[in-house]
Amino acid sequence: MNAHPDSAAFAKAAVQGIPLQDRVILALDVPTVQEAELIVSEVGSHVSFFKIGLQLQYHEGRGIDFARRLADRGKKVFLDSKLFDIGNTVERTVENIAQMGVDFLTVHGDRKVIQSAAKVQREKLKILAVTVLTSLDQSDLEDMGLQIPMEDFVSLRAKIAIESGADGVIASGLEASVIRKLSRDLSAPSFTLVTPGIRPSGTPWNDQRRVATPEEAITNGADYLVVGRPVLNAPSKIKMLESIFREVEAGLSRRAVGL
Repeated sequence: MNAHPDSAAFAKAAVQGIPLQDRVILALDVPTVQEAELIVSEVGSHVSFFKIGLQLQYHEGRGIDFARRLADRGKKVFLDSKLFDIGNTVERTVENIAQMGVDFLTVHGDRKVIQSAAKVQREKLKILAVTVLTSLDQSDLEDMGLQIPMEDFVSLRAKIAIESGADGVIASGLEASVIRKLSRDLSAPSFTLVTPGIRPSGTPWNDQRRVATPEEAITNGADYLVVGRPVLNAPSKIKMLESIFREVEAGLSRRAVGL
């Protein structure tokens, strides 16, 4: 890591306070609530945190109720809605979601969207701004007319998120160290970094482009990892989860000593 006057203390503080079991968020990227329930039952106490994306949210109008039921059962829930609308609509929507008892909610990383979401009084719900999807790469930015290196663009979006009142961002493990340094420089030590696109060694990338292993992402500064298909498609979900948790522990150890 680059030298910084408070880097060691910052790194040590960053690895504390989040239970190990909470750091791996299992993405329930399946088409039906019934399938999601079976997965929750199968992984049992190995997982305490679940992501519910758009596909499941819209299953027969039951996905949102399922999210609420998971929260009522003491599970942590990440509602990956990627809200993007005019400010008033975003604010009113976040007010409703804050009543559900879920923990994380994603919004698009636009300044006005984040500001509107952050206005809402909420006890536990964290607003996470999406920087750039991990399924996109440099060529996708160029297709959008953005002539800027990916790392710089993600850093800009993270800076906007911090300035606009977001609790954290969604970003690739490849950019985690840049965002962690940025949060340190902007005096936002509690800024939360959630990293999707996690691929343990030997697992296929699928449609992801900017991927990292669990250990790499945690070492670089991620607080939470979102893992879906590598676990869901594994011959043994439990064994894959145990392997991922071992990598998380290794990454936390390296990070704590500022490696």
